[in-house]
Amino acid sequence: MTFDPTSAFDLSGRVAMVTGGSRGLGKAIALGLARSGADVIISSRKQEACEQAASEVERETGRKAYPISAHVGRWDRLDELVDDVYQRVGKVDVLVNNAGMSPLYESVEGITEELFDKVIAVNLKGPFRLSALVGSKMADGAGGSIINISSAAATRPRPSVLPYAAAKAGLNAITTGFAHTFGPSVRCNAIMAGTFHTDVSASWDPAEFAARAQRFALQRGGRPDEIVGMAVYLASDASSYTTGAVLAVDGGQP
Repeated sequence: MTFDPTSAFDLSGRVAMVTGGSRGLGKAIALGLARSGADVIISSRKQEACEQAASEVERETGRKAYPISAHVGRWDRLDELVDDVYQRVGKVDVLVNNAGMSPLYESVEGITEELFDKVIAVNLKGPFRLSALVGSKMADGAGGSIINISSAAATRPRPSVLPYAAAKAGLNAITTGFAHTFGPSVRCNAIMAGTFHTDVSASWDPAEFAARAQRFALQRGGRPDEIVGMAVYLASDASSYTTGAVLAVDGGQP
């Protein structure tokens, strides 16, 4: 069978759901999937932010965008979210578990149980539950692709992000697990993202980050649009033999 890049990356007729899709990497991914032909569901905590992002997607791509708010860290809300999505849209062909958080803390002994549980809930429990719910529907239907947005911290944890790193390491593990759980019709992969310049990076110390970035192979942080190519690849038929993989997009971080 001859590989046709034009059709292999085409997402026309598919519906992609992106959590944390109203800003940062999630918004860039939602726009990228829409530009490749998909209709998109944008979910984040605030309905107004979802609506603004959905309007931008529709205006810039001509694709349909559905704003549906939810807090992915609340397990009992996710059944309701999935029911809402399927009632309104009818299907999900691509699930992008992007929503995440990594609160600052002064010291590891000062990390509270509340902070730790919140980080685990948003970065691991939410993706687990959504993958279980949506993946089951995909497997019972026409199949699909689950994409988890992991982090370089999962394998290279720094002292300032230990709960987040633990959650993302768990996300890597369930990526492989769900690939086997829902295969062969559903593929599940993870993008292990490095350091990207998003709205969150506005709080960084520029000089400190510039010094750290000198150790990267590309010697800089990434632009949000630089994760989109990998997301489109994993969402599309171009990656038809890729599953259970954790793929780094990190500018060559050591």
